[in-house]
Amino acid sequence: MKLSVVIPTHNEADSLVETVETLTARLRAVQIPHEIVVVDDHSTDASAQVIARLVEADGNVRYVVNEGRRGYGYAVRAGLDVYSGDVVVIVMADLSDSPRDIVSYYRLLEQGFDCAFGTRFMPGAEVRGYPPFKLLLNRLANLAIRVLFRHGYNDTTNACKAYRREVIDNIQPLVSAHFNLTVEMPLKAAVRGYTYAIIPISWRNRRSGESKLRINEMGSRYLFIILYVFLEHHLSRGDYVRSDRSEGHLARRPRPWQYGDGDEREHAYPRRQREPAP
Repeated sequence: MKLSVVIPTHNEADSLVETVETLTARLRAVQIPHEIVVVDDHSTDASAQVIARLVEADGNVRYVVNEGRRGYGYAVRAGLDVYSGDVVVIVMADLSDSPRDIVSYYRLLEQGFDCAFGTRFMPGAEVRGYPPFKLLLNRLANLAIRVLFRHGYNDTTNACKAYRREVIDNIQPLVSAHFNLTVEMPLKAAVRGYTYAIIPISWRNRRSGESKLRINEMGSRYLFIILYVFLEHHLSRGDYVRSDRSEGHLARRPRPWQYGDGDEREHAYPRRQREPAP
């Protein structure tokens, strides 16, 4: 099962090399077949030259240019148009995501889940350097999403998630242009009947560069996507639910499996340990 890692980047030249090299080293160490798809989202720093050097040094690294409008969502969608793996994970270019968690996601998809979602807010998670005001907004937004969708996931806005190819194919068309894509993809997967596992992950705030998330610009965009998927779920009468579940679209969605669950899912997917440190 080949893993594709899509890394959108806008002016992240200072962290790109370490992001890619630490990730590829981890994937090689555990012998996961992979490709790294780095998408340059209209960078004005030295990102293009850095990516070119990474491609030259490692045949598993691919360089993709976002030819469309600038924006995180556009960049990720450009990567999803060209990736070649059986499964795909979205990773930030700022070193905030842990390569160990990428391996853990892959193992969950190997076990049969359609998606693997990480949360920074459950026992076993590790969070370093989260700005307090952004943290407050994050918890309020995720609480609202959880109340609306009752999907059992408390960190929907987290960017780093993994999906099988069939999920990506069947949550199209993706319409988000910016960071609201982080919400559109998992919510569509959930309401369209795909299974997902939730595990604690590690996250640290960036050490260089500046965040591309502009809170004052994103509120209405997040709300648009949340309402869009909410209305699809309640008004489309199952038209977009995966084909093997569409006849029973009014039945309860598959219950997510969470790290530490003791229910019947544990027998089908035995309780896993997080990917160990090297």
